[in-house]
Amino acid sequence: MGYDTGVMSGAMLFIKDDLKTNDTQVQVLAGILNICALVGSLTAGRVSDWAGRRRTISFAATIFFAGSVLMGLAPNFATLLVGRCVAGVGVGYALMIAPVYAAEIASAESRGALSSLPDICISLGILLGYVANFLLAKLPLVYGWRAMLGLGALPSAALAIGVFAMPESPRWLVMQGRTEEALVVLRRECGTEDEAQVRLAEIKAAAGLPADSAPGVPAPKSSGKGVWKELFLHPTPPVRRILVAALGVHFFNHLTGIEAVLLYSPRIFKAAGIASRNEVLAATVGVGVTKTVFILVAILLVDRIGRRRLYLASLAGIIASLACLGLGLTVIEHSTGASDHHGAARWAVALSIATVFTFVASFSVGVGPVTWTYSSEVFPLRLRAQGTSVGVAINRLINAIVSMTFVSLYKAITIGGAFFLFAGLSVVAAAFFYFLCPETQGRPLEEVEEVFSHGWCAARRGGVPPAVEMRGTTAADGKTKAQP
Repeated sequence: MGYDTGVMSGAMLFIKDDLKTNDTQVQVLAGILNICALVGSLTAGRVSDWAGRRRTISFAATIFFAGSVLMGLAPNFATLLVGRCVAGVGVGYALMIAPVYAAEIASAESRGALSSLPDICISLGILLGYVANFLLAKLPLVYGWRAMLGLGALPSAALAIGVFAMPESPRWLVMQGRTEEALVVLRRECGTEDEAQVRLAEIKAAAGLPADSAPGVPAPKSSGKGVWKELFLHPTPPVRRILVAALGVHFFNHLTGIEAVLLYSPRIFKAAGIASRNEVLAATVGVGVTKTVFILVAILLVDRIGRRRLYLASLAGIIASLACLGLGLTVIEHSTGASDHHGAARWAVALSIATVFTFVASFSVGVGPVTWTYSSEVFPLRLRAQGTSVGVAINRLINAIVSMTFVSLYKAITIGGAFFLFAGLSVVAAAFFYFLCPETQGRPLEEVEEVFSHGWCAARRGGVPPAVEMRGTTAADGKTKAQP
C-alpha cells in the first residue's frame, strides 16, 4: 500500500502525458483506491474473525497482487482504474488486519512499537515508490509508469506467502477454543511459564471463557448483528467512549493533509519553484526518506513517553509547519512575475520546501503511527476486529475525499489557502485528542476497556485513577514486578 501511494505520485505525471488524462481523471485515479478500500475494510473484520488473522493478511496481499498486475499491464485508463479498484480492496483488508494482528501478538510493554511497524512498512513502501519513480522515469513513456505500478506485485507476493511463517494471534486462537495452540504462542512471547498462564487466563476472561475451560471449547460467539448492536445501537458508556476515540483518530488522521502532500508533492514542489521534473522527483525521494526516518523515531518513543504526549507534540509541529507552508506558497503565488518581489519569493521558496519536510517529519513521528496503534488497542476483544474495520473505513473515506478534491480545492482557494485550512483542522484534532483520548501506554489489552470507564474527563487528566494503573508497575521505576 505504501509503495502504491509513493509510486502513484510520480506515475500520475507520466500517465497524464501518455493517456492524456485531465485533472478530474487524475483526482479520481488518486482517490478511487481509498473508495474501494472501504469495501475491504468493512468486510475484513468478519473475515478475520472467521478465517484468522494470518489468512486475512495473506488474502489482502493476494488481492493487491492482482490489482498491481492489472495496473502494470493496463492498455488504457479504464483498465488502470479497474486495477486500482482491485488493489484498493486489498488495501482495505491490510490496513484493518495488520495493526490488529500486531496489537494482539505483542506484549503490553512493546505493543506501541510493534503496532507501529505496519506504518513503518508503509513509509518504507512510499520511499521505494519515490525511488522507483526517479529511476524508472528514464524508461520510454509507454513502459515507465507501467513498470512503476506493476512492481507493486512483488512485495504483495512475498507477504502472501511469508505471513504463514508467523504465529497466529493467541487471542483469535482462544476465541476458537484452540487454547493449547494459544499457550504455545504465549510461551514464545512471555518470559516465564507462569506469565504465559496468567496471560492465557486474562485472554480467556476477556473472551468470556471460564479459566478452567477445556481445550476445544470456543468462546461464546457474538453474531455480526450483535457486535454492531453493541457498537452502535446500545453501547455501554465505556464502549461509547472507545468508539468516539478510535473513530475520531481515524477521522482526523488525513484531515491534516498528509495524503495531499504524499500524492501531490510533485505539484507542491513545482508550485514552490522547482521546475525540473528530475529535481521534483528527487525532492519527493527526500520526502520518503524523511517519513521513514521519523517513523523509526516514533517506534523508539511510543512505548517510552506514551501515546498522548507523542500525538499532541506531533500535532504542534504539524500546525506550525502547515501555517508556514501556507504562508510561503501564498507569498510565492502573489510574487510570481513581479520583479520587485523576487527577494520575497526566494525566502518563501526556501520556507515552503523546508516546511514540506518538517510537516512530513511531524506527522510521521506521532499522528501517523499513533493513530494505528491507538485504534487497534482500545477495542475489547469481542469488538476489536469489526470496530477496527469501521475505523479503517472512516480513514479511507477521509483519505479519498482529500486525495480526490485537493486539486479542485487549491484551485478554488489557492494552494496556500488549502494548507491554511489543513492547519485549522489540525487544531481541532489536537483539541479532540486532548479532551477525549486517555493514555493506554503499557496496559494489557484486556485492561484497556477499564481506562475508558471513568468518564470523558479522564483523558484531560492525562490518564485514569490509580485504581486502574498498569498491573504490576511501580511509578518509581516503571518496571513490571510480580504481584503477591
